[in-house]
Amino acid sequence: VCMELKPGYKQTEVGVIPGDWSTPELGQILKSMQLGGNYKNSEIPTRWPLIKMGNLGRGTIKLDRLDFVDSKQSPAVRDRLCDGDVLFNTRNTLELVGKVAIWKEELPEAYFNSNIMRMDFDEQRVSSSAFMNFILNTAKSITSLRGIATGTTSVAAIYGRDLAKIVIPLPTKAEQVEIAEALSDADALIESLDQLIAKKRQIKQGAMQELLTGKRRLPGFSGDWEDRSLFELAGGRKELFDDGDWIESEHITEDGIRLIQTGNIGVGSFIEKGEKKYISEESFGSLRCKEIKQGDLLICRLAEPAGRACVLPELGESKTITSVDVTIFRPPLSVANRVFLANVFSTAYWFNEVSDRSGGTTHKRISRGSLGGIRVTIPQLDEQTAIATILSDMDTELAALESRLAKARQIKQGMMQELLTGRIRLL
Repeated sequence: VCMELKPGYKQTEVGVIPGDWSTPELGQILKSMQLGGNYKNSEIPTRWPLIKMGNLGRGTIKLDRLDFVDSKQSPAVRDRLCDGDVLFNTRNTLELVGKVAIWKEELPEAYFNSNIMRMDFDEQRVSSSAFMNFILNTAKSITSLRGIATGTTSVAAIYGRDLAKIVIPLPTKAEQVEIAEALSDADALIESLDQLIAKKRQIKQGAMQELLTGKRRLPGFSGDWEDRSLFELAGGRKELFDDGDWIESEHITEDGIRLIQTGNIGVGSFIEKGEKKYISEESFGSLRCKEIKQGDLLICRLAEPAGRACVLPELGESKTITSVDVTIFRPPLSVANRVFLANVFSTAYWFNEVSDRSGGTTHKRISRGSLGGIRVTIPQLDEQTAIATILSDMDTELAALESRLAKARQIKQGMMQELLTGRIRLL
């Protein structure tokens, strides 16, 4: 069926775009394409940080892992990165090849290697490298770039001659400026939320370090803390410190009784996955499964990392069970605040204790007996509850910020979709 074109729009090989936009091949608007140097890299810091394919995200540079040009070499001046450079990943897996990111002087000095190409654009046709970074990160561009990759799913390459033939929709220079500004504002919001979340996480880490060790006491609390093992906290009763059930794959169904798996247990928080697992009522009966309830502490005995724990939230399921690698811990509520304990089970001290008692070569695991023997130092219940409340309030604030960040990212995706196809005009 032929769709009627809106007045002022035209059909092109990159889809419907405004009539005053052009559709050049990338080679027609590029001044140059330059591959970086073939450097031996080292994890030992030198004067020359080296940007590699793993440092390129979609649109931005990631510096969480950084290698350096080996001290025995010195990099060529031509391979030094400049503010606003658009970098293109020529070699990677098929899924990741063709990533495009913009260098914003994240470091005072850095160089790039031979798996990365620097693209320099013709100022007569292109208003800014920021605009090209956005246009080359649209879903349509990513699909086009994957389409010209050669090789296998694990090792794929994109060659300059093929890259030069990619067709893109190009607005007038004036409109490019407006689009790049709008999307850069969206990026600035995302970045500021990212930084705020990192700062709040740090503050919470500091608070945990002080409050969960008794280094800092809350006003109105005094008295000694007690040293207890987990099994002692459970009153030495197996039904209060027990493992989940041995569920084989043939018992898994699409509905029925909810199965909580090890992947649902994060460090201090429950992680809801898209794909939920269930078993039938019949399996529940024949396997004599143990039902778990909201408020139970679940401790994962498997890496990574072994010992991570969370309090089971309300999931809206009629019945819930868990797997054999999860210990169900129900210290009496008159003795322990479970949110307090979930925070204790998120500290470096706790993970070291678990690691020291874990066995296995490829898959580290701790036995329930060893887990039950770990000792923790805890205050009286009212102080536990006061500490848990402060840390929970911090978690609530972090969750709200993370939700805002997810929404900001979603809005930016929508803006890219509308602005970079000309569906919404800014001029």
